[in-house]
Amino acid sequence: MSKVRVWTVCCFVLVLAGMANAQRGKAGLWEVTTSMSMSGGPMNVPQMPPRTSQVCVSQAMVDKYGGPTTSPGRGNCQMTNVVVTATGMTANMSCSGQMNMTGTVQTTFVDANTTKSTIHMTMTTGNGQTMTTTTESTSTYKGPDCGSVQPLPMPTSK
Repeated sequence: MSKVRVWTVCCFVLVLAGMANAQRGKAGLWEVTTSMSMSGGPMNVPQMPPRTSQVCVSQAMVDKYGGPTTSPGRGNCQMTNVVVTATGMTANMSCSGQMNMTGTVQTTFVDANTTKSTIHMTMTTGNGQTMTTTTESTSTYKGPDCGSVQPLPMPTSK
């Protein structure tokens, strides 16, 4: 699996739960810093360098999921057992398509402008290899105006 494909999966996972926020209704621009480690599969990478990106979260996403979630461009992903509380969010996720993935998401609302998330995923590649990833992210609210950053699309859920 190429590093580009791995980072595509990482970016999906980063956006999936990296930014659920403590105060519902806090739609807008968020900055997410994510690091990922993986084992198994065609390569073992103890720790990838952190990456930072900006995402725009709609009010509809905050209302339904407590923060941003998205589906990757390569696969059909669904979230189940989504539980949003005053202190965080948990969910199960499964994806099918080019890569099959299952895992769990746990986000903690640190304060009104900061969240921390951990995502554990197990993926089966096209050649049948299994890879496990752990993604950790810290998200910081930047403001209500997303500028040129487009809102994340709403994922499907069961």
